[in-house]
Amino acid sequence: MSLAAALAVVRRRLLGFVQFRALSEVTCREIRSSPGDDDRATYPPHSEEASLYVHWPYCLRRCSYCNFNKYISRAVNHNAMDACLQRELETLLRVSQVSRINSVFFGGGTPSLAPPSTIAAVLETVAKHAALQGDAEVTLEVNPTPIGMAKLADFLHAGVNRFSIGVQALNDEDLRVLGRDHNSQHALHTVDEARQLCPGRVSVDVIFGRPGQTLACWEKELEELLLVCDDHVSLYQLTLERGTQLFKQVQAGQLSMPGDDVIAGMYESARRILQERGFLQYEVSNFARKGAVSSHNLGYWRAGQYLGVGPGAHGRFVPQGEGRLCREARTQTLEPDVWMREVQRWGHGTRRRVELSHTELLEEVLVMGLRMTEGISHQHWRQFSPRAELQQVLGESAEVLELQERACSS
Repeated sequence: MSLAAALAVVRRRLLGFVQFRALSEVTCREIRSSPGDDDRATYPPHSEEASLYVHWPYCLRRCSYCNFNKYISRAVNHNAMDACLQRELETLLRVSQVSRINSVFFGGGTPSLAPPSTIAAVLETVAKHAALQGDAEVTLEVNPTPIGMAKLADFLHAGVNRFSIGVQALNDEDLRVLGRDHNSQHALHTVDEARQLCPGRVSVDVIFGRPGQTLACWEKELEELLLVCDDHVSLYQLTLERGTQLFKQVQAGQLSMPGDDVIAGMYESARRILQERGFLQYEVSNFARKGAVSSHNLGYWRAGQYLGVGPGAHGRFVPQGEGRLCREARTQTLEPDVWMREVQRWGHGTRRRVELSHTELLEEVLVMGLRMTEGISHQHWRQFSPRAELQQVLGESAEVLELQERACSS
């Protein structure tokens, strides 16, 4: 049974369970209009804590495989961008009534192209309107070019205490095919500089399953990387996204991708090699040693609240400042210039907001929790479902029992 089929089973069980079925007939709006104690008990307690994701949308070039929300611009209005990031953050903090930010992640795009003063301004805004603990994880994605490496110390002084470096490959020809604007030596030098500035808090991203890649080449490359990397590694299988340059090249027969069996072998081989080097896998794609897990990403996988600031950013939080009880999924306007105009006019650039029913929230708890090796504890489940235990929802499912038997026998 595929993961999609397994999740469909979970969804049927959630929707079929009598208490959840009764709940799904009550919309969030109806609950807000008559919030009895019994209805309130159905939802997880409101939290005044959240994580913060900040999206910097600009890049110097577009990678051949990338379909993220990014824009190539040689003339960024940094003053306007700074002001809008701060204003939208203030608005979302007020709307969410979040009083403590647990972690911050600057992603993109290429946030290492942003002025360090922008990073400092955002963190100062957090400190002004909510608590940001001194040991809170503040991560910045770094493109390992000479320009990115030269600014690492300035980012550290601005308040960053963790770097996520997009190495992606240590094969220069593969980096060219991927459209990256760095080479393997740039990557190694950047990792080394980051480790000196921020020892124990440097993560490296690596892509496997690249065009023409073999298992032997992948193992050799990973061994080379582990000689210099810090205590956190993220491995991502290359995905062909429709509309990208790489997708078109593969479709035209100009490049060929490894087969599924080869890619599966790469993943299993990487898990073995990383384990031999002391890395523990704590999520599908993430490995850490010496306890260097990413607290920000754990917040996502444990279905915590997070605010998304910047063009195209996503968020999940309860807008308590508007009198709401349900968590919302929010997406900010994609195009930077349009987003800035909206923030200047309304204080935010929220383009889409969707109320999550209790069933939809529980589905997210399950899907995200299944990514982690720790799984979903009964205690964690009860935070979101105080009425029905996880075993009640899944324990009677023949399909789930079949999956358990397969897992035990494999």
